[in-house]
Amino acid sequence: MRVLLSTYDSRGGVEPLVALAVRLQALGAEVLMCAPPDCAERLAEVGVPLVPVGEPVRPLVHGATPPSMADVPRRVAELIAAWFDKVTAAAEGCDAVVASGLIPAVAGARSVAEKLGIHSVYVCYCPLYLPSPHHRPQPLPGRPVPPEVTGKRALNDLDVENYNALYGPALNTHRVANGLPPVDNVRDYIIGDHPWLAADPTLAPWPEPAGLDVAQTGALILPDERALPAELEAFLDSGPPPVYVGFGSMRAPQDVARVAIEATRAHGRRALVARGWADLALIDDRDDCFAVGEVNQQALFGRVAAVVHHGGAGTTTTAARAGAPQVVVPQWADQPYWASRVAGLGIGAAHDVQVPTTESLSAALGAALTPQTRAQATAVAGLIRTDGASVAAKLLVDAVSRERPQVSA
Repeated sequence: MRVLLSTYDSRGGVEPLVALAVRLQALGAEVLMCAPPDCAERLAEVGVPLVPVGEPVRPLVHGATPPSMADVPRRVAELIAAWFDKVTAAAEGCDAVVASGLIPAVAGARSVAEKLGIHSVYVCYCPLYLPSPHHRPQPLPGRPVPPEVTGKRALNDLDVENYNALYGPALNTHRVANGLPPVDNVRDYIIGDHPWLAADPTLAPWPEPAGLDVAQTGALILPDERALPAELEAFLDSGPPPVYVGFGSMRAPQDVARVAIEATRAHGRRALVARGWADLALIDDRDDCFAVGEVNQQALFGRVAAVVHHGGAGTTTTAARAGAPQVVVPQWADQPYWASRVAGLGIGAAHDVQVPTTESLSAALGAALTPQTRAQATAVAGLIRTDGASVAAKLLVDAVSRERPQVSA
């Protein structure tokens, strides 16, 4: 069995597919991935061949000026064109395509699979990205969902209209050029009949009934066996557990390292600052703070007092699994959802605004650092599933087996 995994995303969106790739390999499948060039080193570590597609993500996110809404139509068209160009050749001879990440890349991957007659499935990491009467649609770039629109039918119709307007012209241009019929409902085409929700059911339950046949696999987690760096171990051993602060691949709020360190010190705590793509740095040379690069969060989060982060699906799940209280400072997209789930489960605090002050973050830390929050985080940790990649791999193998023509004796 040969499987193509496809995504255009930052590290947090690539890592779940890495977990799936490793599990599929263990089942004897041959796996390759179409993804941005940024993830070449990570895929090499696990022995998954990469077909680089599109520009590197990091310069787009952390350029001198943030991406603008005026660039969106051009970038949509470029991504769809790149996926039809590169992924078509990569998918030749494959039995299945698993697509995630930015919508233009998913639309291209699903169309390529259709053109080649290959089984394909869409996987997302948050319930908000699947249509349901139980939540409002996620706004698309440059196409907000007005608060006065409240009816379920009206919200659904507006969501479909927004997908068609933003992605339809470029997608259908390339579909027709490749001998495929145009689609009149881009959203439902991308999602398909049997999407996967690769999120933990305790942290992110799929609301039923929702009128959509969703397979909730659990989060796709790859066990990380890497040892922590010796310098980090020495810092951890030299005093009480620190507060971890990191924003992953995000453009971090302005001056957030200073704010976080001051808020942490206000509670008499040490701080551990993750540089991330924003290259966060320490504010002085006092020995109560330490800066780290890429490390094993699975090992680290079990040894910290709390995790202050942006609310990415992966970081939220890793912290919850470790039993670490959380302070979520959401920046965009699905991050407010994860903040609300952390607060709702009682395993941490949701910071209500994007840019924290020392006072606001100190208040949120005060809620996260209580014995009650720690106890609840410990209890929820025991509920987090770790078999999502195995569940997803078996779903894919079974689906492909059902679709293969039977060979008569």
